[in-house]
Amino acid sequence: MQNRLKRRLLNRATKPYARTLFTNYFWARGKLGRDPVFAALLDEAVFADGTRVLDLGCGRGLLAAWLLAAEKMAHDGLWLAPRKPPQAMQFRGVELIAREVRCGNAALQAVHGRRVSLQAGDMREAELADVDAVTILDVLHYIPHDEQDRLLDRIRAALGTGGLLITRVGDAAAGSRFRFSQMVDACMAALQGHRHPPTWCRPLAEWQRVLEARGFSVQALPMSQGTWFANVLLICRVV
Repeated sequence: MQNRLKRRLLNRATKPYARTLFTNYFWARGKLGRDPVFAALLDEAVFADGTRVLDLGCGRGLLAAWLLAAEKMAHDGLWLAPRKPPQAMQFRGVELIAREVRCGNAALQAVHGRRVSLQAGDMREAELADVDAVTILDVLHYIPHDEQDRLLDRIRAALGTGGLLITRVGDAAAGSRFRFSQMVDACMAALQGHRHPPTWCRPLAEWQRVLEARGFSVQALPMSQGTWFANVLLICRVV
């Protein structure tokens, strides 16, 4: 994504958070501006028009904010890139921390109405009906391996042919980069006032194996550009 286009999109995507606490606004700008995963989801044209997305561990709804702002820019004739962003998407999110849900709903529903609905809850108990795509970015490792497996089973059962699971995970086989990722994860949790829970990570090869065993076709993309992290984006389709 071109830098100029990304700056314009960043301004549009974060503007709704200014109606909440300014800490939320600056958090959104920092996360959307520096994390490569958001631009990658547009550059890779991952989502189709009309996709109904369930974002597990959605936080303040930044994924919805980013993609819906891109759609609005395209509608206004301001999207100067070869690949157009997806249109007419809908977002449902589940987030464990209730104050982040309140922030996301206050920011995004004022702009996008019923196309965004975030709720407080545990992703392991989320309602999975009526979705075309499930996203789990950077949170799957917070639940034990057996609970990861059960959640993946439920997601696979809910998705029909062509259904999409997108998750970003850490590669536990990446040595010092993975250990650095874990350290930063703990620091960020502390800065936000969260207790840092234990983590249940896997090597990339094992992540791929458990997903492919459930009938997903898995595309793995390195997703740590410009950082020392060991993150990998897994784009998983039901075949």
